[in-house]
Amino acid sequence: MADPRKTEQMTSGAGFIAALDQSGGSTPKALRLYGVEESEYSSEDEMFDLIHAMRTRIVTSPAFNGDRVVAAILFEQTMDREIEGKPSAAFLWEDKNVVPFLKIDKGLEAEADGVRMMKPIPGLDATLERAAKLGIFGTKERSVIDAASPSGIKAIVDQQFDLGNQVLAHGLIPIIEPEVTISIADKAEAEEILLAELTRRADALPEGTQVMLKLTLPEQANLYKPLVDHPAIMRVVALSGGYSRDEANARLAQNTGVIASFSRALTEGLSAGQSDAEFNATLDSTIDGIYNASVAG
Repeated sequence: MADPRKTEQMTSGAGFIAALDQSGGSTPKALRLYGVEESEYSSEDEMFDLIHAMRTRIVTSPAFNGDRVVAAILFEQTMDREIEGKPSAAFLWEDKNVVPFLKIDKGLEAEADGVRMMKPIPGLDATLERAAKLGIFGTKERSVIDAASPSGIKAIVDQQFDLGNQVLAHGLIPIIEPEVTISIADKAEAEEILLAELTRRADALPEGTQVMLKLTLPEQANLYKPLVDHPAIMRVVALSGGYSRDEANARLAQNTGVIASFSRALTEGLSAGQSDAEFNATLDSTIDGIYNASVAG
């Protein structure tokens, strides 16, 4: 059973979701953008220590709290680590009033029929049980749409909702993320198909059941407004998807009721070499911009 205080924050809280869930494959790039080169670590353990230090610096900053950041998505290793002597999820909720989510997907299959489906997730039920005990509120699972393929998009949405039902069975709220690649020529057409498929599955959810959606910012502003207003959708959030932070914020502000769930756009401009004062000021400015775009609608 979801914590009612966390549910209230995720349903109506003003602010955005910080995506702090870079996994093994994306960690080297995230560290490089943060000013840490691959030559500065010699093992995977050292790499994960460095990314945890970066995440810790972000979430312990005075700029990072529930006044503007309603939730944060964690990588499994982050969930299993501590921040200032507390399990990461407990620190976020108890010290920062930020609702913790967990990234559960294990990467993508090769492209087929215009989409990249999620790979199998071994031991998922055990992971979800552990997450619930640690105070995790929900999960996030990503797949990718690379073409306006009706059959491919139907398959990807069905896989997402079937996995979402498994998450719901553990009392957790899934964030369903079928990302549309921003560079494809038929992006607008893909988004129309995606809207229809998401609506189909949302309509079929049992009464009282809710999921969240994490979607690429659409070509047509407010395309996903029917999903924002759908009783089975707790919240619609947007990924930055490769847009610059300024463009992502501008697009986000045009979509009423949609809030941000940015990763790279959140950490843009942060550097390991910054003093604490510089780091905190940069993060504060970034959070302010994303917050304002999230509440603009």
